[in-house]
Amino acid sequence: MHAIVVGCGRIGAELAMSLELAGHSVTVIDKQATAFSRYLPKEWSGKTVHGFGFDRDHLEEAGIRDADALAAMTGGDNSNILTARIARETYQVARVVARIQDPRRAVIYERLGIPTVAQVSWGKEQVLRRLFPEETVHEWTDVSGRLSLVEKALPAIWAGKKLAYLGEPGKFRVTAVTRSGEARMAGPDLIGQEGDILHVVVAKEHLEALEGRLVQGDDS
Repeated sequence: MHAIVVGCGRIGAELAMSLELAGHSVTVIDKQATAFSRYLPKEWSGKTVHGFGFDRDHLEEAGIRDADALAAMTGGDNSNILTARIARETYQVARVVARIQDPRRAVIYERLGIPTVAQVSWGKEQVLRRLFPEETVHEWTDVSGRLSLVEKALPAIWAGKKLAYLGEPGKFRVTAVTRSGEARMAGPDLIGQEGDILHVVVAKEHLEALEGRLVQGDDS
């Protein structure tokens, strides 16, 4: 997979290194040429482009036409959203995430279908979760190792259905949902919406069953 990271600050550089360690090809774009030597290690084998993420020539140089993912991680909300929209709407990049410092803007852009990271403190882990929503993220595991709280993106097949139907007694249950950047408890009548992030308590031996349940949907 080819990924582009726009913004070579601390979080952008950490994200780029994590993507490279995971075996992906990575290009980093930054308007400050000195940022590459400041934040990327000497052994960095990825590509760097001195330029702007919203400049199509610079995006082309970074390999946007072959990109599978793009993360806009500069310090400017407007630049990040413009970059994300160009990647999504002009180049049809499947996985796009934008760092947004103003949480009020984050809600708006989430509704436009652009996943955002609204708090800098979330760091690279939260960005990776949004770039790879199909992967199971373990948020917590009890001391015995039997129960875990995992994070899963809501599959499209569950949109418009009661999330209570997703659970199976004694195996797994949706306890909370993050929607448009805000977390809420999952009550019996909560309906799933596209873009929801599920927080599910699951017994270790039933992780595979949970995956199957998410894929198969429900007839209720």
